Amino acid sequence: MRPLAFRMDPERVHEMAMGMLRRGLIRAKPFADSRLEQDLFGVHFPNPLGLAAGFDKNAVALEQWHRLGFGFVECGTITYHAQPGNPRPRMFRVPEAQGLINRLGFNNEGAEALATRLGAARPSIPVGINLGKSKVTPLEDAAKDYQASFRLLHRFGAYFVVNVSSPNTPGLRSLQERSALTEILASLREVDATRPMFVKVAPDLELSALDEVLEVAVEAGLTGLIATNTTISRDMIARDPGETGGLSGAPVRAKSNLVLAHLARNAPKEMTLIGVGGILTAEDLYEKIRLGAHLCQLYTGWIYGGPQMIPSVLEQLVTLMDREGVKRLGEVRGSLL
Repeated sequence: MRPLAFRMDPERVHEMAMGMLRRGLIRAKPFADSRLEQDLFGVHFPNPLGLAAGFDKNAVALEQWHRLGFGFVECGTITYHAQPGNPRPRMFRVPEAQGLINRLGFNNEGAEALATRLGAARPSIPVGINLGKSKVTPLEDAAKDYQASFRLLHRFGAYFVVNVSSPNTPGLRSLQERSALTEILASLREVDATRPMFVKVAPDLELSALDEVLEVAVEAGLTGLIATNTTISRDMIARDPGETGGLSGAPVRAKSNLVLAHLARNAPKEMTLIGVGGILTAEDLYEKIRLGAHLCQLYTGWIYGGPQMIPSVLEQLVTLMDREGVKRLGEVRGSLL
């Protein structure tokens, strides 16, 4: 099936997969081990590996993800206004590098539709909600746009993510700057200051800019940071397909890990870090944990790894822990720093 699927348009394959997922036609044999369980910011996670934002944007398959072994799922990126995203084609595989380029542009059904769906859902694992800016909203009104989405959704997420790092919405990455980000976070706190809140950062930030984001996050009392989004760089792949957009998968691993490690060295101990970018094996997952991640996510790796990937990676992670005599993930978190 996979060789055939890889000859088709990636977004068409994604749509077919989502249809099968909704009907429960894609399954895996889950793997559970109490040593992988964690309680973080008041939320119980059965294992540290979640589905990153972008795959189930509109939360149409929430009841299925735990059956595939995921410890949590992040829906979105969601915007206040429903929007179609950028023109197709807008997803491109880089198979020789186990990578993916996308310029989707936050295509989604909008915050109101998501609120209705989440209100009726009964997921078995924690659900995060990733918030973005509507394309029609001017940058100077970004805070109001994020706030409007959050007002509709704040009751439904186990945690929330402010996405200011996608390269596919014009000007969005400028919202990582201190004044803009401070305004956005303050607007969300006005609605509900009790919800766990994260900011997702780009792998392309200079360390000085990254430090500024961290300072704002600490000042705003954020729960944590997510490292990282996709990269606009192509330096790490031998063949550049010549398509604009964010590059994910194995090629972004090194850059994402550098950002994660920098944040782990400098963030307050109570801050939760979520590592994303380039996880295809248990070793990749274990490395991010040892670089300071409390939780991890993947998207592109699952496309290349297939339905049984998550249980397999988790089982191999426990094998790695057994080999080193590790009883809990917290024992090795940050050990590579």
